[in-house]
Amino acid sequence: MVTFQETRNAYGEALVELGAKDKEIVALTADLPASTRVQWFGQKYPERFFDFGVAEANMIGAAAGLAASGKKPFVSTFAIFATGKAWEQIRQNIAYQNLPVKIVCTHAGLTVGEDGASHQTVEDVGLMRVLPNMTVIAPADAVETKKVIHAIVNHPGPVYVRLARAPFPVIYDDTHQFELGKAHSTKEGKDVTIFACGLMVYHALLAAEQLAQEKISARIVNVSTIKPIDPKVAEMAAQTGCAVTVEEHSIIGGLGSAVAEIVSEATPVPLERVGIRDKFGQSGKPDELLKLYGLTAEAIVAAAKRVLARRR
Repeated sequence: MVTFQETRNAYGEALVELGAKDKEIVALTADLPASTRVQWFGQKYPERFFDFGVAEANMIGAAAGLAASGKKPFVSTFAIFATGKAWEQIRQNIAYQNLPVKIVCTHAGLTVGEDGASHQTVEDVGLMRVLPNMTVIAPADAVETKKVIHAIVNHPGPVYVRLARAPFPVIYDDTHQFELGKAHSTKEGKDVTIFACGLMVYHALLAAEQLAQEKISARIVNVSTIKPIDPKVAEMAAQTGCAVTVEEHSIIGGLGSAVAEIVSEATPVPLERVGIRDKFGQSGKPDELLKLYGLTAEAIVAAAKRVLARRR
């Protein structure tokens, strides 16, 4: 039986846990404390919590100042508001200065649901990945989310963590070890390598089960750290001679682009990208949107078969 948990809840819990151990941690939000779950930190440590209202650029500037003063800021709002409205401030005040601000955003991707295209950011990974000094992470589930937050608290540079609104299927248990910059094989296979991040790791695992019924052995790799991408990604693709990438994000600038870049430079093999194809989102139920945009196990199976045909 599959258990579902919200990655934003795991973030809120982890931040409270860390706040008890480290008094230099501060939390900032822009009128969305409840939705991002940083409200829990604010209730526990009100003297270290700051709500800027609908003023994302000001929030980013303040976070930069706090980081320059020795604090450890965690900044949280919806992904579209941080990566879109405040991109210039992130670039100039945080990335350019290489300051240790942790930008942990919720409500990313299509699974925001009925809020529609204006709130469904499908380009945020690309916007953050292009920034020098920026680390970009998309955890696979709630368990990994908590591990990520604990791992990045003392990271010396800026980090963007992509979280969701909808509950994710839980694929890991507490023994899972997250290591920054390392891809994690969740299932071994010899015919095709499927690289996935975020929610799509679960769907990739479902696809592997379907492929196995047709005697196709698929390796599933969770690339939760999209930048810096693990150099071993190219080796993994080369070992099976073909690869598929899967993401709840545009195929332009996201995981698919990152994998294509490193594979084409190191060990070129046939590659298929499953993701959003140069389109905005739209209003709808999360599961309906995933199906409409081809983000399903069935779509991954089809991509795996296409890339295997190209390899042969």
